Amino acid sequence: MPDLDRLKTALADRYAIEDELGSGGMATVYLAEDLKHHRKVAVKVLRPELAAVIGAERFLNEIEVTANLQHPHILALHDSGEADSFLYYVMPYVEGESLRDRLDRDRQLTVEDTVEIAKAVAGALDYAHEQGIVHRDVKPENILLQRGQPLVADFGIALAINQAGGTRLTETGLSLGTPHYMSPEQATGDRELDARSDVYSLGAMAYEMLVGEPPHVGNSVQAIVAKILADAPAPITRSRQLVPMNVDAAVQRALAKSPADRFATAAQFADALTNPAFTLPSITGAVAPTGAAADWRARFAIPFAAVAALMGVLFVWSISRPEPAPPVSRYGLALAPNQELIDDFHPTFALAPDASWIVYAGSRLNNDQLWVKQRDEYVATPLPGTEGARGPVVSPDGQWIAFIVNGQLRKVPAVGGSAVTLADSVQTGIRSPAWLDDGTLVYTDLLWRLRRVPEVGGRSEVIFTPDPPLGAYSPVGVPGGRGVLFAVCRPGGQCVNRQEAWVVDLRSGEARMLMSDAARSWYVETGHLVFVRPDGSVFAIHFELGSLEIRGAPVPVLEGVQVGLGISPDFALSEAGVLLMLAGGGADQGRRATVVSVDRDGNAAPIDPDWNFIFPPFLGMDLSPDGTRLAINILGATGADVWIKQLDRGPLSRVTFSDADDARPRWTPDGNKVTFV
Repeated sequence: MPDLDRLKTALADRYAIEDELGSGGMATVYLAEDLKHHRKVAVKVLRPELAAVIGAERFLNEIEVTANLQHPHILALHDSGEADSFLYYVMPYVEGESLRDRLDRDRQLTVEDTVEIAKAVAGALDYAHEQGIVHRDVKPENILLQRGQPLVADFGIALAINQAGGTRLTETGLSLGTPHYMSPEQATGDRELDARSDVYSLGAMAYEMLVGEPPHVGNSVQAIVAKILADAPAPITRSRQLVPMNVDAAVQRALAKSPADRFATAAQFADALTNPAFTLPSITGAVAPTGAAADWRARFAIPFAAVAALMGVLFVWSISRPEPAPPVSRYGLALAPNQELIDDFHPTFALAPDASWIVYAGSRLNNDQLWVKQRDEYVATPLPGTEGARGPVVSPDGQWIAFIVNGQLRKVPAVGGSAVTLADSVQTGIRSPAWLDDGTLVYTDLLWRLRRVPEVGGRSEVIFTPDPPLGAYSPVGVPGGRGVLFAVCRPGGQCVNRQEAWVVDLRSGEARMLMSDAARSWYVETGHLVFVRPDGSVFAIHFELGSLEIRGAPVPVLEGVQVGLGISPDFALSEAGVLLMLAGGGADQGRRATVVSVDRDGNAAPIDPDWNFIFPPFLGMDLSPDGTRLAINILGATGADVWIKQLDRGPLSRVTFSDADDARPRWTPDGNKVTFV
């Protein structure tokens, strides 16, 4: 920061410095009185280390070019000079706020305000570009709002500094341009920038006005630049469903990685923002043959491993290509000792969106917790603060992991850190939330309703209430925050006998059944639902994203998925086309049971070799005081009930007949009655 007393003395004959207004990477800004013209001005003084590298003569020669810019939306340059080694330039003082101030206050702007501000800035940029001047630092801090009208400040300052300082700027540690708004070519150090670089920066600024944050964010400059070069920003309509499609498309084109794919001029960008017919170019593929088999050409690729056996299968869906599908790749995945997957009745693993890592519930000494395993690493990394967690789900950007534990919905950074509680009173019977790409999570509450809560926490809302005694389970999001897929069945053991796949439209609030006999379903980008039946078989069926309706008949895809209790498939899909599954025998696998007696030497023998049954998750049994009868909880056609089995090979009699699920039988001491929950 400049020596204020020395600065005041140096400028005393022209400007009376009154107050510091702020400072940035290149300059400190002061409110001053223009003594000659008796007006308030903003004096910007370059950082001393930057001024020393640039040199006064070169800087003043370069900045003189920008002094001739005259446009209604460009903040004029009044003066510039050098005094006592200070390099400064003077602009009108604008009473009001910057666009940054407004975004800090409101976070998101209306579509109308966004378009108007972007059009005004585009006009200023287009005018300057015609003069051969590129701004190079378009950002909300440089947009001043005077009576609501945008004024672009610091026009050409970055160019003047760059041209004057040249390669010696690296010695100051400064980077010209603000990382969040840099074009890819600017981020890689290209000094020969043209109008399309400013178009990108304006697109990034428009994105932030609508979404509430820049298109690429990160914890460091390096992380932001890496995303600018490699990642595509999420569509605006994922966060703001009512943003017109042409506005979203225009911003996407402005943010194209290659300058050749962007608008050639800022004026073209402005026209697209106000043209309802503007769309992005589409790629049309060959028409697929008709028929269910031709509609679904699965090529799914999956990895995983389990305590007993895990298999991987790769499906890649190519419904629009008539050539044969690529070969299927299947492989198992072994986990390191003491890091094995916990095989539970509830979901215990999930995939990152790009399938580069998995998160799963694993063992750790006398406790269990979530682990993250990178695909290219042998060992996994534990996530502290996730003890007892189940139902992990990864955020759409791969940065967070949500899970359910102790009746709470929590999230934790994927790289580790403190867990954050998002909601209480969460149903743990089917412990798996959904993380939607509109920035919300959906879970089942204690009344078996679906609720939605923002990913940053806050007030939740009910989005679906089933008719008693039914419950809603296993939510999965549909792209763009359009809707939520979920299962409806009767809570408890009877759920296996009645399962339906439903969808709720988050725009209208309407919910409807799609099909029966589906334990869980997922949407894939080819326009299909992939669903798992209670017997562990996997099918695909056409799904219209616009109307949220299924079309045609289901096509078999895969078999052998383990389904806990017939309602919880050990199955996960990623956006990269990778499928992760636990191999098993479907609904009855692990649920068929026999009762055995064990002698003092550890020898076990069935009480009745001809008797086996399906048990619910809260299996309970109790031996009568005289040892001749067994009270046992069994899942039947109408739900879970208490039965009495005469030992050893005697009859089996049902003793409870209520509509509720009856469990945990206990004999009274006299052996005449059985209590139960």
